[in-house]
Amino acid sequence: MSSIAPKQLIDIIKFLNIAEKLKSELRHSWLSCHRQESVAEHSWRMCLMVILFAPYLSQPVDMEKCLKMAVLHDLAEAETGDIPVFDTQDPKVKKRKQVLELASMKKICAILPHPLGEEMFSIWIEYEEKKSFEACFVNALDKIEVHLQHVEAPLSTWIEAERDMLFQDKWMKDHCKCDPVLLELAEKIIQLGIEKLIKAGEDVDIIAQRATA
Repeated sequence: MSSIAPKQLIDIIKFLNIAEKLKSELRHSWLSCHRQESVAEHSWRMCLMVILFAPYLSQPVDMEKCLKMAVLHDLAEAETGDIPVFDTQDPKVKKRKQVLELASMKKICAILPHPLGEEMFSIWIEYEEKKSFEACFVNALDKIEVHLQHVEAPLSTWIEAERDMLFQDKWMKDHCKCDPVLLELAEKIIQLGIEKLIKAGEDVDIIAQRATA
């Protein structure tokens, strides 16, 4: 039977204390109940999506690793806070985000006992580099979950850029090219978003023209 030293137990609790902040760190996205979404809620549903879609991919994945990536991918935001994706279109903001999150993850993972901390940091780096199929899969789910949440949220919470996103591949579809099922899922969510706009009486042709100009 494995055991854990008192110091290791305390360190893991300290790690969890930091992770708890994700429960109250709010994202740009809104929920269907008219409440802003937390980072923890976003990460939770990504984990659920890993379980639901992994069996349908064109190649097998390491489920355990994918779930760890989904749980860890936004952990740095417990210290750095969430930076909306629209802001990261500025190269300076994107670079600053990367630097801050790298430093944050090094600090947070260093709290954990060896080799657990090293493993957590390695998995996060693999996700960030997006070279493995698992990383590409989880990254695609990150974008898909965001768009699905936008579609589920009341239209009153949508900003102009979120309407435009439905017609711009860079936000979701470009990230889903690693697998046909993910691309099909992305297209379905886009269709649902467009249908929501049409039902509300919005002119999707004008939105599309603006978005692709």
